[in-house]
Amino acid sequence: MKTLLIHPWPKWLTRPLWAIVGLLCAAYLVIAYANLTAVWSARGRTFNDAAKVPATKVALVFGTTHRINGQVNLYFEYRIDAAEELWKSGKIDTLIVSGDNRTRYYNEPEKMRRSLVERGVPNDRIVCDYAGLRTLDSVVRCKEVFGAEKVLFISQKFHNERAIYLAEANGIDAVAYNARDVETSSGLKTQVREIGARVKMWLDVNFLDTQPKHLGDMEEMPE
Repeated sequence: MKTLLIHPWPKWLTRPLWAIVGLLCAAYLVIAYANLTAVWSARGRTFNDAAKVPATKVALVFGTTHRINGQVNLYFEYRIDAAEELWKSGKIDTLIVSGDNRTRYYNEPEKMRRSLVERGVPNDRIVCDYAGLRTLDSVVRCKEVFGAEKVLFISQKFHNERAIYLAEANGIDAVAYNARDVETSSGLKTQVREIGARVKMWLDVNFLDTQPKHLGDMEEMPE
């Protein structure tokens, strides 16, 4: 019977392989930690029941596109639903609708404002933030431009958790009301993208010192 000989890896190949394994392990740890740190920051500060949400003067609704492939974007619809519910329950006095306004044909804040007015929210209680290009911009501008150091976020839970982490890092006292989540294939894609978004969140705060693209002068809020 012949004996099978198992040849060891060549020495010149062993070190690069261990280096790759080490880098992959480090990357996994960073991804896991960045994603968990948002969850830890938001513990006890997000609510699914409107009745349990603490009354807060200012709420911030995070923008998203109104339609996708001609269909209403459920993330948009559910955030407006949540904002309407909180307004009608008397939990908030003023709504900041913050989103992207990159061109005259794409205006997230204006779409949100119109939708809220159609649902009975007074136009003079809605403030549009046209420079909420990303979550970090919306959160920081809420304090630096609109003067809100205490705020209630309105978005889906995964998004609220990331926003609360960013708020805490910027000296903002924040809680959040969780809009209904989206349970479709597009929802799954968003959840996967959120993993990377949280890594970027963690790097922005702890290493990159990322600032909003636009700040500008303070803007007055409704009394």
